[in-house]
Amino acid sequence: MNRTTGSRTIGSKTIAGRPAGNRPTGGRTAARTTGPGAGTAPPRRTDARRPHPAPATARRRERLPRYWFAERLLLTLSGRRPVHWMLGHTLGAAYDQLAALAPYAPLQPAPPGRSPAVRHCDEFRPSPGVIEAFARIEAGDRLLALAFRLEHCTDQRWRCSAVELGGTRR
Repeated sequence: MNRTTGSRTIGSKTIAGRPAGNRPTGGRTAARTTGPGAGTAPPRRTDARRPHPAPATARRRERLPRYWFAERLLLTLSGRRPVHWMLGHTLGAAYDQLAALAPYAPLQPAPPGRSPAVRHCDEFRPSPGVIEAFARIEAGDRLLALAFRLEHCTDQRWRCSAVELGGTRR
């Protein structure tokens, strides 16, 4: 230790004013906890440009198979998605029904209308593993009915097995 400056040289480093055995630890010191802004969270963006999460009811609806299938059937029958988009989600007869309906785009609104949307969807479970669902579809100024049947297959996935639109089987 240098007696005039009170520092000690270890290798090429000089440690000022403390003995070699008292090295600083990784803990907090008083200077760190009492400085300006200590203990506060960093500033956050709170303006209106921040994206808002979907409402809880919308998130819950997305997880229900009936709403998921109603949205997909709507996109297919309005002409916004091709029929083969539903290929892995339908059984044979339902796919044939969709293939017959889709070229006419029956849920497509009139030109000045808004794009079609699912307004409400409900279900009836006649037996375990089967859902018979219906949806109210708003397409422009029209309100249409869409009915479909879902079956829980052996691979634990729901598949559409029948589709009816507007009360007539097509």
